[in-house]
Amino acid sequence: MNVALVDYGAGNLRSAAKALEAGGAKVEITSDPERVLTADRIVLPGDGAFPDCRRGLAAVEGLDEALEAAVRKKGTPFFGICIGMQLLATEGLEHEGAPGLDWVPGKVVRVEPARRDLKVPHMGWNTLEATRTHKLLEGIDLGTSGLHAFFLHAFHFVPDDAADVLATADYGGPVTAMIARGNVAGTQFHPEKSQLLGLQILANFLRWEP
Repeated sequence: MNVALVDYGAGNLRSAAKALEAGGAKVEITSDPERVLTADRIVLPGDGAFPDCRRGLAAVEGLDEALEAAVRKKGTPFFGICIGMQLLATEGLEHEGAPGLDWVPGKVVRVEPARRDLKVPHMGWNTLEATRTHKLLEGIDLGTSGLHAFFLHAFHFVPDDAADVLATADYGGPVTAMIARGNVAGTQFHPEKSQLLGLQILANFLRWEP
């Protein structure tokens, strides 16, 4: 299983690569559009602010086009991590705002907890609640007594179609934790930092046949 871990100057590449390798993948960290086009799986990480990540991705010549061809036309399974997942949206409203890839219609908006004692950014460990069944969640202990995921973010993805949300976390109200649509999926949390839960999700991704 050949995985292209996209390098565009944003993301925890080494940790993500190790987590994918633990699932049996052969990982290539690359910004080469041709390597992205020929990969069996594509993973897009992301750290920082939405507009900065979007500009960084667009700045790599041919990479936007390669991702579109591989994911949207060929149907290559795709997984976004943190901002890499948010970039799937129509637009992100962080700072000055920026258009996203628009693969999953929706907006990335600020987390607004109902409780005043909860600070933003949302940072720490949370359990997940599945909103529907999916191959990516198979064999994973979810719910309030389940495994925990590590979050670090101030914005979250709100899809136009609620059916695109795969799992939520409770942070003074529901926060989008995972999305999935067709051959595209992603997590707001960092699976590479989420111990057993994260390793299981990535292993499921490597076996996933959308």
